[in-house]
Amino acid sequence: MMRLAVSIGLALLIAACGPRPDPAEPALWQVTGRDGGKAWLFGTIHSLERPAQWRGAAIDRALDEADLLMVEISEIDDPAAHQAEFARLATSPGHGTLSRRVEPEVRPALLDLLARNGLKDSQFAHTETWAAALTIAQAETQELSSEYGIDRAVMKVAMAIGMPVEELEGLTGQLSIFDQLPETEQRDLLGAILSEAGAPDGQSADLAAAWRKGDMKLIERETERGMLADPELRAALFIERNNRWLGLIVSAMKQGKRPLIAVGAAHMAGADGLPALLSNSGFAVRRIQ
Repeated sequence: MMRLAVSIGLALLIAACGPRPDPAEPALWQVTGRDGGKAWLFGTIHSLERPAQWRGAAIDRALDEADLLMVEISEIDDPAAHQAEFARLATSPGHGTLSRRVEPEVRPALLDLLARNGLKDSQFAHTETWAAALTIAQAETQELSSEYGIDRAVMKVAMAIGMPVEELEGLTGQLSIFDQLPETEQRDLLGAILSEAGAPDGQSADLAAAWRKGDMKLIERETERGMLADPELRAALFIERNNRWLGLIVSAMKQGKRPLIAVGAAHMAGADGLPALLSNSGFAVRRIQ
């Protein structure tokens, strides 16, 4: 209980030093193996416009009982290293202007989007298409801050209480998923981001609201639109990643560890989400928040 008391004190200190957090009750599951082993699945959100009060009795119990935190990427506080790795994977010669990588009928929309975000068509001549797409997507969501991301908040608590943290894929592994996409799929990714940029405002706010309420039905619908509506992108960015993570989670539990898995809430959604995959693998999975 001492560990839990320290983590609660840290949360109070963080809350006192910033904007008033929005109330939240995000989704949380408990996983139990046939041998009695336990794990917890916590759906996070990577960026928010404002901080959220994500702590509660159920999550605090999970933090107190778990002995390992598993996250997508653990090194999230070194932007220089992130930029260097992004540039290493993203840069190669001979791609030409970005507008030549989309269909002629959508080029005006792309050029308008670039101009709106202070970007130039010519600056992507040596940038692979996936990286250009992610650059545009990031520019379009400047109002959201990873400072308030829940992955970051959970890791701060873990570090404060001495809980070890393991990566499910790491920065290089995550970027490599995009880097290894065929060019046709990279262009589909660009097209999907262009389409989402033209969608009605408020979708990011709606997703944040769904996360705060633990509304997995709405979150599941988000995994069926945009880039994840493309079968090949869905396979690479969602289904295959979840199955890789499943293997790591099961392996940790077989070693007697009690992991708390904190990853984007979309990875918990639907028949290809982690709760369903673990249930299909013989584990008892029960939503507890």
